Amino acid sequence: MNYTRFEKARIVGARALQISMGAPSLIKIPKDVIAPIDIAMLEFKEDAIPITVKRIEGA
Repeated sequence: MNYTRFEKARIVGARALQISMGAPSLIKIPKDVIAPIDIAMLEFKEDAIPITVKRIEGA
C-alpha cells in the first residue's frame, strides 16, 4: 500500500512512541541505531509495523 507523507508520519511517530515506552522491536536492530524514531523508520521500511490505515472514500 502506498501511504501519504501524513500517514507515514503518523505510523512512524506512533511506533516510535511505543518503542520509547518499552515495546519490543519487531526487527533485528543494528548496534549503532538507538533512537526510537530511527528504529521505527527501519521497521517501516521493512514493512514490519502492525498498524493499518483506514481510508474513507469521498471524504
